Amino acid sequence: MSSADAEHREDEEAPLAGDDEDTGAQVAPIVRLEEVAVTTGEEDEDAILDLKAKLYRFDKDGNQWKERGAGTVKLLKHNKTGKVRLVMRQSKTLKICANHLVLPKMTVQEHAGNEKSSVWHATDFADGELKEELFCIRFASIENNRLFMEKFQEIAESLSTEEENEDATEAAGLLKNLSVEERKTKEKAEEEAPAATKSGTVKEDAPAEEKVEEKAEGKVPAAAEEEKKDT
Repeated sequence: MSSADAEHREDEEAPLAGDDEDTGAQVAPIVRLEEVAVTTGEEDEDAILDLKAKLYRFDKDGNQWKERGAGTVKLLKHNKTGKVRLVMRQSKTLKICANHLVLPKMTVQEHAGNEKSSVWHATDFADGELKEELFCIRFASIENNRLFMEKFQEIAESLSTEEENEDATEAAGLLKNLSVEERKTKEKAEEEAPAATKSGTVKEDAPAEEKVEEKAEGKVPAAAEEEKKDT
């Protein structure tokens, strides 16, 4: 083997300056970051519905629909209070597009001319203050839109039934309290009536026999007196 070939072989076997070598050394990070727990505010809620959609709000000033974002819409039920709210966040930024309670007697209906979209009114809190909004949501399929409408309407109707039952129970309780008060008033009046009769001094409704006796014990009539004088 010539000296030229030997030098060429050594050059091939020698590691390149740009290659990374695993030296086995451990380098500690310059800054140690602590893990931070991120809360979404949904920890005490269960998702009844979770679908991808695009949300719009109606701009009254411009008289047109404006997009609020594309992301995930959820119907969340609170574990303790049982309240249900609608929450929608944008996919990338997770910014809240809609955030409001589903209340009794709320209605949702299909958008005219589009079976994949539906509209509803709500008092929304997405911007940090309550605002009356008209929303329109569009799904990728007709089935998802129907599922959304069915769940939304089902929750609103169940809340209306619960509210009516609570009102009926409250009314029944009030009637019961009124009946008890009336009974107590009547019993009190009956207790006081005999005492007033005993303590009274005027006998207006005295029996007829008693009046005859009183008359007999009184003065003799004038005609009888004259008869006595003549005899």
